[in-house]
Amino acid sequence: MSRLGKLPIEIPAGVDVKIDKTFITVKGPKGELKQKLSDLVKVEVTEKEVSVSVAKPDNKKERSFWGLYRSLVNNMITGVTEGYEKKLEVNGVGYRVAASGKKLNLNLGFSHPVEFELPEGITAAVEGNIITISGFDKQLVGETAARIRKLRKPEPYKGKGIKYIDEIIQRKEGKTAGKGE
Repeated sequence: MSRLGKLPIEIPAGVDVKIDKTFITVKGPKGELKQKLSDLVKVEVTEKEVSVSVAKPDNKKERSFWGLYRSLVNNMITGVTEGYEKKLEVNGVGYRVAASGKKLNLNLGFSHPVEFELPEGITAAVEGNIITISGFDKQLVGETAARIRKLRKPEPYKGKGIKYIDEIIQRKEGKTAGKGE
């Protein structure tokens, strides 16, 4: 049996959860999220909690969907109440970031500035060389942060590039590593 899947999800005040045939909709103070449900899981909503169950708990595929959909619904409820955020750090001489409306203007050592358009529902704040990506959809926040990081991945010699704030870059010696006398 799924240990995570059988845990009920508490619905906080101000959050509305509805099920329409194959979709679950979660509406809260920060926004509204919608997720398609699989035929293998059954989601039940009461006044105070949401529970996810499966017809055959001995089927491995159904057990995996059980925990997955419980986590998806929990992330949706957390997103519309608290929201999610990822922090990125820009390192490098001359590397700069500026936020202007729904765009990020990045100078990353290329011959031209890079203009990154933020998706709907995502906001970005810039403090010095730290970019904070925030929104209520966990998947979209993570994907946006990954797309920004992909513009200039951190390199192992000087550490220049865009990295997550908690990411550790394995540094290399460079040309002096081979010389040993």
